[in-house]
Amino acid sequence: MIPRELYRLLQCPTCRSRHLYVTNAAVHCATCRNEYPKCDGYIDLMPRDTAFDYVSKYVTEEEHMAEELDYRDLAPPLLAAGVRQRVLRRMLRLTPHDRVFDNGCGNGRFAVWNADAVALMVGSDPATLYADDAIKTIALAQADSRQLPFADGSFDKALSIDVLEHFPLDVIDGYLAETARVLRSGGRFAAFSNTKEMSLLQPLINASRRLGQWFVRRGVYDFEREARRKSDHVKALQTFDDVVAALERAGMRVVEVRFWNTVITSFVEHVLMKLGEALIARGRGPKQAEPAQDGGGVRATEGTQREIVARRRIRHQLTPRSPVYWALFLITLLMELDVRLFGKLRTGPYFVLAEKI
Repeated sequence: MIPRELYRLLQCPTCRSRHLYVTNAAVHCATCRNEYPKCDGYIDLMPRDTAFDYVSKYVTEEEHMAEELDYRDLAPPLLAAGVRQRVLRRMLRLTPHDRVFDNGCGNGRFAVWNADAVALMVGSDPATLYADDAIKTIALAQADSRQLPFADGSFDKALSIDVLEHFPLDVIDGYLAETARVLRSGGRFAAFSNTKEMSLLQPLINASRRLGQWFVRRGVYDFEREARRKSDHVKALQTFDDVVAALERAGMRVVEVRFWNTVITSFVEHVLMKLGEALIARGRGPKQAEPAQDGGGVRATEGTQREIVARRRIRHQLTPRSPVYWALFLITLLMELDVRLFGKLRTGPYFVLAEKI
């Protein structure tokens, strides 16, 4: 979906001109003469003739990541994603008049989950791994967060989920500065990411991880897929003080923060759900899709394939009338207790709400 409202917000990502004109096939810049083609549900608004030192693996390995992420179908907001959704939505206090920007939207799931609450939802990402529902529901731009294709003050609110931990410090500064630029004065920015800080409750968290590793050593499941997904985590913001300093450099001040001490969550993610996935996938038949392959054509681990198969099977049962849906919803609420009960105790994972000064 490319709504007409999106065109009103655009500026050329290459020369920053607002002298643009739109044809059936593309958006054109009258100043630098660059052309930005319309694709299947999004516009290619990557800056032209620009080389960046840092490029995400989601861009350099996009074809392989498409295989492994199983990104096209969206499940409802449940489990860890459900906790992120519930906390960030409360923080942002979305209204029907808001124009909202998801900077680094991935497949667009959080933007889709919140699109019904706002006037306009825009998602951008340099990798085009967009879910089918995202293409149908929200305005999408292929864009680089360091050179966004939007005019100053275009949005009332912005969000960022699982993004900042991937970037080196100079990229974080560029990302936050551009996010602040496209927010109106007084606009709000909500983010979820994590630092290297350890919780005082770490022994309880580690107990679940050790139990999970016990099952891994016995071949019940593995964490290969999660390890690959997190393999480019940098965590250049090592403490929450670093996060506050980075936001201030971008012209934003912290309004609210909640930490996620994952006591219950770790047991759910490292033991309960992994055992469930192993059980569900065990009986897969010969008609299942071929195992995913890595970038060199090597088949993914059995554990990775098991997880993909299990999640696809569960996804088909996640309707409001399904007992599976309500069971997972109750588990989501239990996981959210980690934020509600221990949210003031500093640890690595954090939710932060900042305001543009």
